[in-house]
Amino acid sequence: MNDHISQMLFFDKNVKRYQYKETIAMRESGILMHITSLPAPYGIGTMGKDAYAFVDFLVRAGQRYWQILPLTPTGYGDSPYQSLGACAGNHYLIDLDRLADEGLLKKEEIQDIPWGSNPARVDFGAMYAHRMNVLRQAFQRFAPDEAYETFVEQNRNWLEDYALFTALKDTLGGKPWLDWPEALRLRKADALAEKRRELSDEIRLQYFVQYEFDRQWKALRSYANAKGVRIIGDVPIYVPLDSADVWANPELFQLDESRHPEQVAGCPPDSFTADGQLWGNPIYDWKKMAQTHYFWWIQRLTAAGKLYDVIRLDHFRGFESYWSVPAGDTTARNGKWVKGPGMDFIRTIQQALPNLEFIAEDLGFVTPEVRKLQQDSGYPGMKVLEFAFDSREESDY
Repeated sequence: MNDHISQMLFFDKNVKRYQYKETIAMRESGILMHITSLPAPYGIGTMGKDAYAFVDFLVRAGQRYWQILPLTPTGYGDSPYQSLGACAGNHYLIDLDRLADEGLLKKEEIQDIPWGSNPARVDFGAMYAHRMNVLRQAFQRFAPDEAYETFVEQNRNWLEDYALFTALKDTLGGKPWLDWPEALRLRKADALAEKRRELSDEIRLQYFVQYEFDRQWKALRSYANAKGVRIIGDVPIYVPLDSADVWANPELFQLDESRHPEQVAGCPPDSFTADGQLWGNPIYDWKKMAQTHYFWWIQRLTAAGKLYDVIRLDHFRGFESYWSVPAGDTTARNGKWVKGPGMDFIRTIQQALPNLEFIAEDLGFVTPEVRKLQQDSGYPGMKVLEFAFDSREESDY
């Protein structure tokens, strides 16, 4: 939508009366739809031609934003909020037709696969069974070039651990890393070096997959930006226990000596859930995070900034105080509020990443302290219209 001129009534203290003043206001509108929901011939929405068609639709509809869910690879349960790697891309979203057009795949290699029986729903079992096998065939025809080598070098700080983690997970039957042999679970240097040699082909496969994801996504985002459409992406506050991030950085989480969680994340009981919400994610050791000047978070948000024009910080209230539940509990009832990193965290990422735009997802149990943190951060918050008509609690609408 375009700028429009309106009149605002205000009280002028100089003349002690109300007067009208012309103001210029900007309202922008967008649509939330994850890429997996796009129509596609191979079982799941991708970064292919239908994604470009959706951008064109947004332009015709006068929309300025496309909001999506996290683009990271999904783990157990297929949720984009439970990702195997906080900086990696989801290989399910890679457009197979484009790989075929580039000579990396043959049409029959992707058309003869049972991608699912219901075109209106994603069969994640079929994705898990077939997608990587198809990409493996493309990898066997791929010739690394300078662009590929540059991508690997620029992303080595997270890519090496992620590629090794996924290669190990595949060879160990998909087991969570806590069930791996002790030397691998505890990241003994000799054991990791041996596995890097043994699994070198699988590791390079993961490099290739991440390169192709990055290349296709940058092309789609550039197309959207050129059409005046910006991408709002989501960064979940937590990562799952079974992830490359926790495996590679156990000291940054509240884990015991055996690397099992001591406390897990969730939400307290409320009018929606009598037992609260038990998410089960390991909780950050914010003191350790602060000692590293939040390096892991800066690395994560740097990667997100390469994907999105605007970053939505999920569960923003958790940066002020988070609900901490003893590990092993079956509900979130016995949790307690614990102070989070607050403005120390916000100031650090603002100084390190001054050009990133953020939206604070400040929904849920919002206290005056949470509201102050959101206001002090300068990030816009969120309002859900239907919440304004909930008579069970006071409304700030």
